[in-house]
Amino acid sequence: MLGDVTEKQSNQVKVIRVIDGDTFEIEGGQKVRLIGVDAPESVHPKKPVECYGEISSKVLKQLLEEKTVILEKDVSDTDRYGRLLRYVFLDGVNINQYLVKEGFAYASSYPPDISQQDLLTVLQAEARVLNKGLWGECETNDLEELNELIKDTLF
Repeated sequence: MLGDVTEKQSNQVKVIRVIDGDTFEIEGGQKVRLIGVDAPESVHPKKPVECYGEISSKVLKQLLEEKTVILEKDVSDTDRYGRLLRYVFLDGVNINQYLVKEGFAYASSYPPDISQQDLLTVLQAEARVLNKGLWGECETNDLEELNELIKDTLF
């Protein structure tokens, strides 16, 4: 099953607010950035709203806001902005994988946090072939070029 989790419940946190399609805030004010995914921009202060950005943000909000989730770390604890880097599970479903599989976000790798990257890449290829989500709605550039742009702006 996609994204099964058998991890202890000690990493449970309540999501207070979704910021955009790949970032949210938990109780206590800490921000969490989803590992291995990048959603189109919807609130970046220096960039216009990108194609599918508002939809990606709304989907994550519907999925997570005011819900209790399980956070799972890969290698890094935080990014350069102090956000926790985590895989997120809701009712046993890996949300990172779900967003890519359904075309709400791109698969993006940022070593060393790449334990699920092969699967995310496969899920993205499937979503792209099926024209799911942003793949059916947005004009996209070459994936390698896109990933380089993403890396330059996020990390």
